[in-house]
Amino acid sequence: MTEQWLKRWREGRIGFHRATPHPALERYWSTLDVSQAAKVLVPLCGKSVDMRWLAGAGHPVLGVEFAPQAIEQFVAERRHEVLRYHQAGFEIIRQGSIELWQGDFFHLHIRQVAEIEAFYDRASLIALPKPTRQRYAFHLAQLVPPGARGLLVSLSRGDDNAGPPYSVAHSEIERLFSPNFRLTFLEQSPPDERGFIESVWALERRGPLS
Repeated sequence: MTEQWLKRWREGRIGFHRATPHPALERYWSTLDVSQAAKVLVPLCGKSVDMRWLAGAGHPVLGVEFAPQAIEQFVAERRHEVLRYHQAGFEIIRQGSIELWQGDFFHLHIRQVAEIEAFYDRASLIALPKPTRQRYAFHLAQLVPPGARGLLVSLSRGDDNAGPPYSVAHSEIERLFSPNFRLTFLEQSPPDERGFIESVWALERRGPLS
């Protein structure tokens, strides 16, 4: 799976990348009541311009991405100073208030994200095959503290198992996240030219007594 994504980045097959911030992020982020200074975790971030949008809204951002090409392309798009350092298995690049951690998201430890208060997933869950999605949901729950809020943008397309992007049904989202998060369904789009329906969810990490 990892090699598949690296090959896509090397070959420039990144049709999932958007050149503009996602409309759902612009429309719904303020409804989450995330404090302006809250640090936002963006798993499997690619070179998403959504991170620039979040930083522009005042948030420090921590993006995690396995493909070094994605990170290098992201920072090259702005002529701002870049700091590089290493920490526990991750090569880290910092540009302004955005930190990009190059490495395996599943190796990220709670000690490394102690300041995280919010999260954003536009194309992480749908990038993973079904056996890995359970692991992803559990690991995300381990990394964010009770009360942390986030936005999830997912895709579904009947029973199609081809991907990535993979189709993730509403029932699977509820099964994966409801044990540790409160879920609020916000909207879904009409099918696109490939038959994918986009859905948007607000999540809040449950506390130990919820």
